[in-house]
Amino acid sequence: MQPLRTLVFGLNFPPEATGISPYTGGLASGLAERGHHVRSVVAHPHYPAWKISQGYGQWSRRENHGGVAVERLRHYVPRKPSPLPRALSEVTFGLRQMLIRWGRPTSIIAVSPALLSSALVRLRALATHRRTPFVVWVQDLYGLGVLETGQGSGLAARAILAVERWLLKSATTVVVIHDRFADRVHEDFGVPRERIAVVRNWSHLPPLPPVDAAAVRRAYGWASDEVIVVHAGNMGVKQGLRHVVEAGRLAKVRGERVRFILVGDGSQREELLEQIQDSPTTTELMAPLDDRSFGDVLQAADILLVNELPGVAEMAVPSKLTSYFASGRPVLAATDAAGITAQEIAMAEAGTTVPAGDAEAILDGAKRLASSGEESARLGANGRRYKEHLLGETFAINQFDSLLADLTAAAAKKHSAHPRSS
Repeated sequence: MQPLRTLVFGLNFPPEATGISPYTGGLASGLAERGHHVRSVVAHPHYPAWKISQGYGQWSRRENHGGVAVERLRHYVPRKPSPLPRALSEVTFGLRQMLIRWGRPTSIIAVSPALLSSALVRLRALATHRRTPFVVWVQDLYGLGVLETGQGSGLAARAILAVERWLLKSATTVVVIHDRFADRVHEDFGVPRERIAVVRNWSHLPPLPPVDAAAVRRAYGWASDEVIVVHAGNMGVKQGLRHVVEAGRLAKVRGERVRFILVGDGSQREELLEQIQDSPTTTELMAPLDDRSFGDVLQAADILLVNELPGVAEMAVPSKLTSYFASGRPVLAATDAAGITAQEIAMAEAGTTVPAGDAEAILDGAKRLASSGEESARLGANGRRYKEHLLGETFAINQFDSLLADLTAAAAKKHSAHPRSS
């Protein structure tokens, strides 16, 4: 049997450490370990800072990552990723992906977002690789995100939804990361159930070694009697982190020993810094960390925070949850009580939720969680078990491997039976 030749199109790829990148990179290298010949066509690292990393930025660049042939393409990267510049960014990337040589892959995977570049890739595939199974891997529901974050007008939102509907309905298979996504893809976009597969995201951190939490806290200047609440990851619009800065302001006014630490980077970082400087608050910003330091900070925190903009409920499953669960610390989520994030935490029995956009509820929720060490330990242990049993990388990539093998075999059988079909 000939090796499977898998072509992966994605905007984000390692060394980017947050968001979708670790999953795209992990899938590509995992498939390569299982015998696939994998080629990934990706952008230069630029997320979440929205600035191309030092040493990158060539018109095109080839490298090897974990046995994967990686081709990086230069595209327009806006400094401020508001809706129109971000759309232009995706279009320029998609055009570059369309115009390179694709070779003869046995399957194609397009990671969405980026939706617009994935749609352009699909157009090219229909023109030149119609017989090749085409998989869309949905990490976020793009159109729903535009609606829930209020970043697009009615006309723009309808246009995005139309593109997303066409892309998903035209794909051979749509892979989603949660059962709730499967429901939305079927009900909102009309994709048949038999063409939807659920493959859960995994924790991309290596197993976390035991940490001296007290030593880590001393190193960062955190007092032993403070409640340390850490939010890690992207600082974008959908995270709504201004409410966390406000929770820190309330803590300062009340004299509460609760400190909020925002770790990472993103399009809203400068605005958050200005908000912190304008008013006394216990909220602090911390630059992105390497994997070891990141794991140490998660384990040394008292509480790990997921914060979402009010109205965000169905568009995404926060990727940070897998790392949070791996740390064994309890999770506090400021989110829609009926949304995916709240459901995931309830299924894991790993934390508690409070209403999104309510700074006082965030502060009070942190105090309640921290008031019982026994309950915090129980919730943290539940999250770790949930991650180990249901969110394993090996199981997820094996699912993808089997799916691609089945699609490739079905395509070969179909085309051998009808050699002149298009």
